[in-house]
Amino acid sequence: MASTLYAQLAYPTNLTSLPSLNLSWPTMFDSTINPPITSTKGKHCSVPKVVCNAQSAPAAVNLAPGTPVRPTSILVVGATGTLGRQVVRRALDEGYDVRCLVRPRPAPADFLRDWGATVVNADLSKPETIPATLVGVHTVIDCATGRPEEPIKTVDWEGKVALIQCAKAMGIQKFIFFSIHNCDKHPEVPLMEIKHCTEKFLRDSGLNHVVIRLCGFMQGLIGQYAVPILEEKSVWGTDAPTRIAYMDTQDIARLTFIALRNENINGKLLTFAGPRAWTTQEVITLCERLAGQDANVTTVPVSVLRFTRQLTRLFEWTNDVADRLAFSEVLTSDTVFSVPMAETYNLLGVDAKDVSSLEKYLQDYFTNILKKLKDLKAQSKQTDIFF
Repeated sequence: MASTLYAQLAYPTNLTSLPSLNLSWPTMFDSTINPPITSTKGKHCSVPKVVCNAQSAPAAVNLAPGTPVRPTSILVVGATGTLGRQVVRRALDEGYDVRCLVRPRPAPADFLRDWGATVVNADLSKPETIPATLVGVHTVIDCATGRPEEPIKTVDWEGKVALIQCAKAMGIQKFIFFSIHNCDKHPEVPLMEIKHCTEKFLRDSGLNHVVIRLCGFMQGLIGQYAVPILEEKSVWGTDAPTRIAYMDTQDIARLTFIALRNENINGKLLTFAGPRAWTTQEVITLCERLAGQDANVTTVPVSVLRFTRQLTRLFEWTNDVADRLAFSEVLTSDTVFSVPMAETYNLLGVDAKDVSSLEKYLQDYFTNILKKLKDLKAQSKQTDIFF
């Protein structure tokens, strides 16, 4: 039973139960997009089919796939995430007309509107909400990923397939997709297998696209290591020598727009990595030095992760937990998430010195935080009372 459940989630290529999506909206074209793709296991992906049905409208006879729109018109999917918000910010700073696809939520993403972006409500898990967000858009930048509490395949596979199909049908002229480094080498991990299949699906769709694989975000280290050390709480790590070349999401956003404007990069697969690959222990040591205090490190053996993953596979309601543990297991294995960047910098016309190092990023963070803490402490000692 466990192996059957694992196969259903681990390989999105077997999602034969996905429903056929018949979507209609007022455009002057018929398009059925269902390109065949093959996974890393050599199995064909079964994907939902989107059918765009034309509706007669004499005034709209010039509307067709590829109808010119402003090149500065972009849609950012996943705009509230760690990377997405930096992409939005960078796009606005560079003069783009930015539309953000955001799921309906109790707390609206007002900060995006405050920055100057347009926010539209839609949900990748509800494909019928997607087409309206693409009207008048030149480029789609996909930064989205599923929430921890939902099955990985819901957004990261089914939702992305629907988004790509709709983008093709609506005549989107460029599609930027963020993936994971080495996703093609780890088909045993559901999220990485899904990313790889999505890369292939996007390539076979015929859309003008760029795939960007990422290694890790510097921003994620703040909550994982920096804050617990400052608050004298436990820092969780593993005993594996994994090395990750973390990159500042601001640099990722900047390089993304350079790649977007470079027509020679169309259809290419790029990998962005930071200047140096770090182990968990090296990151903790750096944070300790910058914080001026020791960390309370709790080490979790990789063997425990493997056992926990196998255990959660025994129960249907813990399948998604097991999927995410599988990803954690890769991150804690004896592997390196990094690539030489010289060729990429040359292709983009970027100076390596302009890309932030982890040392500089964390130094700036700790300097600012420690200064604020010092100021707050000084204010708390001001006990004079005036009447």
